[in-house]
Amino acid sequence: MEVTVIGGGLAGSEASYQLASRGARVTLYEMRPKVGTEAHKTPYLSELVCSNSLKSRELSDAHGLLKEELRRLGSLLMEVADRTSIPGGKALVVDRDRFALEITHIIENHPNISVVREEVRKIPEGVVIVATGPLTSPSFSEEIRRMTGEENLYFFDAISPIVDGETIDMERAFFGVRYGEGDDYLNCPMTEEEYKRFYESLLRAEKVEFRDFERIPYFEGCLPIEVMAERGRDTLLFGPLKPVGLKDRQGRRPYAVVQLRREDSQGRMWNLVGFQTKLTYSEQERVFRLVPALRNAKFLRYGSIHRNTYINSPKVLNERLQLRREERIFFAGQITGVEGYVESTSTGLLAGLSALSYLRGKEFHPPPRGTAIGSLIAYITEERRDFQPMNVNFGLIDGYRRAKKAEVVERALHLIEEWKAYVES
Repeated sequence: MEVTVIGGGLAGSEASYQLASRGARVTLYEMRPKVGTEAHKTPYLSELVCSNSLKSRELSDAHGLLKEELRRLGSLLMEVADRTSIPGGKALVVDRDRFALEITHIIENHPNISVVREEVRKIPEGVVIVATGPLTSPSFSEEIRRMTGEENLYFFDAISPIVDGETIDMERAFFGVRYGEGDDYLNCPMTEEEYKRFYESLLRAEKVEFRDFERIPYFEGCLPIEVMAERGRDTLLFGPLKPVGLKDRQGRRPYAVVQLRREDSQGRMWNLVGFQTKLTYSEQERVFRLVPALRNAKFLRYGSIHRNTYINSPKVLNERLQLRREERIFFAGQITGVEGYVESTSTGLLAGLSALSYLRGKEFHPPPRGTAIGSLIAYITEERRDFQPMNVNFGLIDGYRRAKKAEVVERALHLIEEWKAYVES
């Protein structure tokens, strides 16, 4: 059994290890250091290019639950992360160099893994896992376009924040659509004084500077909200905060309105429409909570503007992370539309196990949607409109209710143990 893995980041390293530890022969291609990227600084596999935090350790946090599921499934990267951890409060924080160096040592010295330091420009024959990440080289991006049958890869340039539906002050919000009735949008009104305070805070807020490789021209259709604000006090009132065609609970037109759009059918997650931004995370919380209905909002995803390459996974991948049009090819990592270190690792683990089942001629089903891993896979492979990358969060998990979070966590861990027994049978 032989598999080619393209990309030596978190997903590629995890996939390679899962395959090799079960007897498959793996050729892992990593173009660094022969071909560098704008973000990586070392030749190590699984280099952490941004923060050295893998987010919360707590099971009461979806990131903590996802990490525990990975531990129970025998994740190499979680084992190394725990071993190289340093003090970080409730977060799992690792020594950046020790983490990557240890993974590199394990992968390069595994008897079933051959690491080749070359850029891949064409997808080879046989079973292949593509885990090239958000900074996929231009030549290989063209190859992916050809293999997926998509005219273009998605260039992820703007996202708005998402908040937990249960933390919205519904007494200060109202459902409605412009010039009609309905509950398509949840509207968060502001008075003139409230808008003035919001606007002035937005202008003064601290922004994240673009890194050189992220510098892209703004598109007029997705300008950062702070850039729109700089064009004048009333610009937002004719843009994402326009109140035209809306009436509040008392039948009056508000001075300004922030509209929220559902991210899931149950209304557990809500997107702040038109609020793509380069504000720092802490400033997003401070400024956007000046909207009265969002004063206690919990942010499930922050807004951002940056360059990021990913495929339209719901259209081109099946639930086994296989390319629909050529099932010998699997995808894993951020290129699938998951955001975050642990999320990328989880797709690498599943792609490895799925590819192994394919080689053995066995049927493969991902973990159930009652688990953090299963819910994340469902998000990136089930048909949806306007697909955008996502971090793991409880809003994705089937049956989640904030009041019963402990039960959801207990059930998820029980389900992952059952799934592990299924995979090993």
